[in-house]
Amino acid sequence: MIEFVLLSLPIFGVVLLGWVATRADITSVAALDALGIFSFRFALPALLFRLIASQSLDHSFNATFYGGYLASGLLIFVLVFGVSLILNRRAIASAGAHATTATFSNLGFLGPPLILAFFGERGAGPMTMVMLSESTILLSLGSTIMGVSSGRAAGLGSVLLRGTLLNPIVVAIGLGAGFAVAGISLPPSLDRFLGFLGGSAGPAALFALGGALALQRVDRTTVLSAAAITTAKLAIYPVVTWYVLARVLGVEALWTQAGVLIAALPSAGSNYVLAQRYAAGAEHISAAIVLSTVVSAVTVPFVAWLVLG
Repeated sequence: MIEFVLLSLPIFGVVLLGWVATRADITSVAALDALGIFSFRFALPALLFRLIASQSLDHSFNATFYGGYLASGLLIFVLVFGVSLILNRRAIASAGAHATTATFSNLGFLGPPLILAFFGERGAGPMTMVMLSESTILLSLGSTIMGVSSGRAAGLGSVLLRGTLLNPIVVAIGLGAGFAVAGISLPPSLDRFLGFLGGSAGPAALFALGGALALQRVDRTTVLSAAAITTAKLAIYPVVTWYVLARVLGVEALWTQAGVLIAALPSAGSNYVLAQRYAAGAEHISAAIVLSTVVSAVTVPFVAWLVLG
C-alpha cells in the first residue's frame, strides 16, 4: 500500500503547491487560467498524439473496453440522476448536474500524470477510450439535460458539436490514430518536440488544478449533497466499472485495472462551469469537486493497491 501512496504523492503534492500558492496570493487567477489553457490546448494534446501515434492501434483502441466503460458510466449517471430527482422534485437541471459530476472525471488534469505513473505508456489506450466515452457521451448528455430543463437550449446542439469536433484532445486522438493506422513514424525532431511539450502537461495542469480548488468555497449547507456525489464518484463508479469490465465482459487485466483507476478519479472542474452556466446548483457542484479531489488523495492510492497490488 505504501508504494502506491508514494507513487501518488508527488502528483497530489503539485496540486497542494498550486493551492498554497493561490491562497498565499503568490499566483494570480490570470496565471492559473493561462496554465490551464496551455495544458489543455497544447501540452496534453501533444502528449496524447505522441503516445497514440507511436503505438500499434490495438494498444490504443479497444471497442469492448469502450462499451463496458461507457455502460458503467451510464449506469452511475442514471442512478445519481434518479436519486437526485427523487430528493429534489422537479429540479431536473440540478439532477443533471449531479449526475454529470458523478461520472465526468478529471481526465485533463489528474488523469495523464496518474495513469502514466501507474501504467506507463500502455495507459494511454485506456485513457484515450475513457476520454472519448466521458467527453463525447456523458458530458454531452448532462449538458443537454441541464440546457433543456433550464430553458437555455438555444444553440446547445451547435455548441456541443463544436465542443466535440474542435476539442484539442479529440483532434489529437484522431490525428494520432491516423498516424498509427498509416504506420507513419514521427521524425526524431518532431518526436522530441512533442515529448518536451507533452512532458509539461502534468505539472502545469496539476498546479492549475490546485489553484482552482483554492478559489472554490464549500458551504456547510452543501456538504451533504457533495458527500453523496463524492461517494458515487470515488466508490460506486469504480466498483461498477470493475464488475462490468472484469466479471461481465472479461476485459484484459491491464485495461480493467486502468479503467477502474480512471473511474476512481475525482470530478472535473468543468462540471462547475456547466452548472453555473445553466443555473443548476453550482454551489453543490463546486463543493463536490473540492471534496472529491481532497478525498481522492487517499482513495486513489487505495484503489490502485486493490487493482494492482
